[in-house]
Amino acid sequence: MEKDAKIYVAGHEDLVGSALVKKLKEKGYNNLVFRTLSQLNLVSQEEVEAFFRLEEPEYVFLAESRIFGMKGNNTNRGQLIYENLMIQSNVIHQAYKSGVKKLLLVGTKCVYPQKTKQPVLEDFLLTSPLEYASEPYAIAGITGIKLCESYNLQYGTNYLPVISPNVYGPNDNFNLTASQGLSVLIRKVHLCKCLEENDWNAIRADLEKNPIDGIDGTAIKDDILRMLSKYGIRLNAQEVHENSCSLELMDSGNLMCEFLWSEDLADACIFLLENWNFENVLRDRSSKSAGSVSNEIRNIQINIGTGKEILVHDLACLVKELIGFKGGLSFNQKRSDTALPKLLDVTRLHSFGWKHHLEIKKGVERLYKWYLENMID
Repeated sequence: MEKDAKIYVAGHEDLVGSALVKKLKEKGYNNLVFRTLSQLNLVSQEEVEAFFRLEEPEYVFLAESRIFGMKGNNTNRGQLIYENLMIQSNVIHQAYKSGVKKLLLVGTKCVYPQKTKQPVLEDFLLTSPLEYASEPYAIAGITGIKLCESYNLQYGTNYLPVISPNVYGPNDNFNLTASQGLSVLIRKVHLCKCLEENDWNAIRADLEKNPIDGIDGTAIKDDILRMLSKYGIRLNAQEVHENSCSLELMDSGNLMCEFLWSEDLADACIFLLENWNFENVLRDRSSKSAGSVSNEIRNIQINIGTGKEILVHDLACLVKELIGFKGGLSFNQKRSDTALPKLLDVTRLHSFGWKHHLEIKKGVERLYKWYLENMID
């Protein structure tokens, strides 16, 4: 990509999109274009067509999607699949019509089967059933992959889908009611530490900027304590000077998860768009299938990850130690873990010469610091 090429980043305010914008600027790309959701509704075919006609971007990073949280995704299944299908279809088709040179689509590991061998190879796509809870979102993601693949084959485009594991970093979602990722774990442990230290100024500052269930920093202590208890954050002692706090997590703690720093993901995406071409895939597949009956081109997506995973129990203990919370930590052993582990196989990515930079411990430290500086102050 030329440094002055016009690059459109869809989803620039979100976790992955904001990391892409930051990394692109760091690498000297100075002609970035983006729109907020209120300025451009990617579900609308007419609005997307008008945007591409007006801006004529040369490169596109498609990192925008619709999600409704761990409960909302299940109760809004129709809206979830419809809006994500439309976003991908509209952007990919208009990119083709307007002659975009390259497009990169960011997807997630939920596109892979619920039960599959570990680590998960790109060729495992569509080999067995998906996890039910994320099926609408996953099917939309698979469709995006196949759109890129099919447009490349029919129209000679240069579109690349990538798959990420659990992503964390600046601009993450710390909403306790809508998420259950690493960011929420960090916030819960932070609030436990504040409660343990009887630091009500810090608790109120947190809630003032990020209310939970309508409870903000002006609420009375009893209402705040009841709300925190709902999310497993509990004050055990009655005497203020003898605060004993505990945190109960809804997870069993028994799952293995892979986590990738958002800016590492962005770095990998830019690296691939700078160095990857669909022609390389065609040449590689042709050489491997020489003399065979089948010459099918499929599963062109590339896994981006660390190749490492951590037990949720160990992750929670790590966060607890780094933040300095001294109270008790427990897990819900009655919880059934429906989301099975998916450690991504990153052999294909490593063969291109890219590896992740930030390990999980340093990442947790950075994210907690970012939270304190941006979500409270």
